[in-house]
Amino acid sequence: MNSKSSQESEMETMLLAVALLAALAGAAAQTMCPQGCQCDDDTLVVTCESASLDEVPITLNPSIQRLGMRYNRVRTVDAALQFYGELQYVDLAHNQLVSIPLRAFEAQRKLLELHLDHNKISGVDNGTFHGLASLTVLSMRGNFLMELSPGQFGQLRHLVELNLGQNRIASIDPRAFDGLVSLRVLHLDDNQLRHVPTAALRPLGAGLAELHVGLNAFSTLPDDAFQGLGNLAVLDLAGAGLNNVSVNALRGLAVLRSLSLADNKLAAVPSAALGRLTRLEELTLGQNPFPVLAAAAFQGLSNLRKLQVSSAPFLETVDKGAFRDNVNLESLELSSNKRLTALMDGALTGLTKLRHLSLRNNQLAHVSEDMVAWRDLHSAELAGNPLHCGCGLRWLPELLRRWKTAPTLCASPLPLRAQPLDELDAERLGCAARLDSRQQAVIAMACGGALVIISLIGLVVFKSRHRIRAALKDYRWNKRAISRKEQEYQKTFSDPEDYMGSLQKPIPVTEL
Repeated sequence: MNSKSSQESEMETMLLAVALLAALAGAAAQTMCPQGCQCDDDTLVVTCESASLDEVPITLNPSIQRLGMRYNRVRTVDAALQFYGELQYVDLAHNQLVSIPLRAFEAQRKLLELHLDHNKISGVDNGTFHGLASLTVLSMRGNFLMELSPGQFGQLRHLVELNLGQNRIASIDPRAFDGLVSLRVLHLDDNQLRHVPTAALRPLGAGLAELHVGLNAFSTLPDDAFQGLGNLAVLDLAGAGLNNVSVNALRGLAVLRSLSLADNKLAAVPSAALGRLTRLEELTLGQNPFPVLAAAAFQGLSNLRKLQVSSAPFLETVDKGAFRDNVNLESLELSSNKRLTALMDGALTGLTKLRHLSLRNNQLAHVSEDMVAWRDLHSAELAGNPLHCGCGLRWLPELLRRWKTAPTLCASPLPLRAQPLDELDAERLGCAARLDSRQQAVIAMACGGALVIISLIGLVVFKSRHRIRAALKDYRWNKRAISRKEQEYQKTFSDPEDYMGSLQKPIPVTEL
């Protein structure tokens, strides 16, 4: 019994010691969280944003999985990360990193995302990312990279997204992306490329789904610029410096869904090149210097659902039939085109599926009721146009109230200037005493019909005048003859003496 009690007492002492050590460890962990940081040992997340840190702390919980250190003064990724082998997410954006030592991430075999944006990194090589076997997202946006050498990212076989935008890259070796067999999204925008790196992109093959190469200095897109990227769904060429797109530049992009050509130098819509993109659903073309959207400008784009043409500095007119092939268009934005004064009659004809229309901030003085099926729209914007608020717009206030968009103000006539159109009734629009257009149409049709009937009657009378004249003569002669007979009859039977005398005349007797 004594022996058993002694063992139980020792066990209790050991349990108490373990609990005490755990409590001390927890207290120590809390006290070792650097000033300005938030350390959560339950979620294993450490956030040290804007904490004025010069280096990665080495006193954190070794089991942390997420480390966020944005907006600090960290200059290098040193051995500190070797202590944190469970990390899955590291954010060192907006620091002062100049270089990354070889094998700096060797211990981060579970790391999935690494963000090194907006530092001063000028170069990486094929040993920089050694050990990151599980990495799926790498962002180095906003650094000082000038060129991409062969095999720089060859260790990252599971990488899905690579962001190298906003650097100074002017040269890309054809083998720079070798090994990126899982890459789906690539950002090369806002660099100093003078041509599309077709040879370097080709090894990415059918795996690449999204490519951003805008804000470069291409000037032209040659034939087959994106050869081999047969499964590309999103292509961003905004601000790429393009003044020419060859007819076959987009050949091979059979499944492309979204394309941006905004903010380039295109003098006309590249209709021939676009016509190859039969599955295109979204197209952005604003901030280009073309003066007109001509008839069939988007020919062949029968699956187009969203089109944006905004801030085109010289756009003046949208011609009849400009969207005649785009029967599935659901959203159309023609906004902030400071010279756009007219949408020709029939410009929006045939857009039976259109539900969202933006015409804001143009120079439109008039919009007609038959321009589009206004009542089928879910939303429409007309604010910022110099609209003349006359009786012709009496149909619009009710719709503006339904859409609840930004106030649409009148520019003229003078008494209505700056008045919200949706607050004006028919009387204030100057058409209260007038018949509406339907009534006017009915009256006009009735008057026209009556005029036609009268004209036909006149024509028949004119052609039959001789027969009518002869018929009238016959009628008059017959009438005179009838009149004489009636007089004789009256003379015979109206005098009683004559009548009685006729009765007294002897009746002749026939002798037998």
